[in-house]
Amino acid sequence: MAAITAALVKELRERTGEGMMDCKKALEKAGGDIEKAIDDMRASGAIKAAKKAGNVAAEGAIAVKTDGKAAVLLEVNSQTDFLALQDDFKNFVAESLEEAFAQKLTDAAPLIASREAAREALVAKCGENVNIRRLVRVEGDVVGAYLHGNKIGAAVVLKGGDIELAKNIAMHVAASNPEFLDSSEISAEAIEREKNVFLQLNADKIAGKPENIVENMINGRITKFKAEASLKEQAFVMNPEVKVGELAKKAGAEIVSFTYFKVGEGIEKPVDDFAAEVAAQVAAAKQ
Repeated sequence: MAAITAALVKELRERTGEGMMDCKKALEKAGGDIEKAIDDMRASGAIKAAKKAGNVAAEGAIAVKTDGKAAVLLEVNSQTDFLALQDDFKNFVAESLEEAFAQKLTDAAPLIASREAAREALVAKCGENVNIRRLVRVEGDVVGAYLHGNKIGAAVVLKGGDIELAKNIAMHVAASNPEFLDSSEISAEAIEREKNVFLQLNADKIAGKPENIVENMINGRITKFKAEASLKEQAFVMNPEVKVGELAKKAGAEIVSFTYFKVGEGIEKPVDDFAAEVAAQVAAAKQ
């Protein structure tokens, strides 16, 4: 019998849309065999049909709430963007965000547990899988946040300055998605990766050139990479003449941290091949 791990329960939940306790019980009954658990749930009428790979919840919404001293960013996923625009889904997200902020939650796990009944009711009503994926809470001297539609959210913590400045920098973060706060934070691995990419892309230009010339070309690219990847070194979107770090400094502020959320970031979305599916169905019909 396979161990009934949290990861196994989570996978069954994502594939069926059913509650965590129901999934755990089904796995225990099936001896840890997830496919048998799905079949048993289907046979007992617990679910109408097992979720397939195409039912990955990779759409949804980002929600943000801040009071100037703290901010919560929350991602809730749905299977389709259509559902993300419906009032039932929006209400679920809004209620979840309010609870997370009021309870000062710093991790999604307690929110997922608390909102499970509401999530199950929403799934039953809309017929789509819905998941609370992640949340982050940040606190500081000055906190500003920005939400771009319902797809991208950002929060910035400042030491000094004001909320308007923090919000403007958060808007910049949402637009440019920097990898690092400061160029000093860029790891040697990231620099080496960028160097290798540059060498591969410019193999023809580099061929036959003296070693010192190649080294200067590489250094130039790394310098540019550091400026592009670092928030403080980026040109401010609202005024490209000034860097973000300089903007904060002129206002008597220091950027402490930033957070960036984008819907579905890091989730592998299945690619539907309709022609292949039709061909497979035709071939099966001929057998």
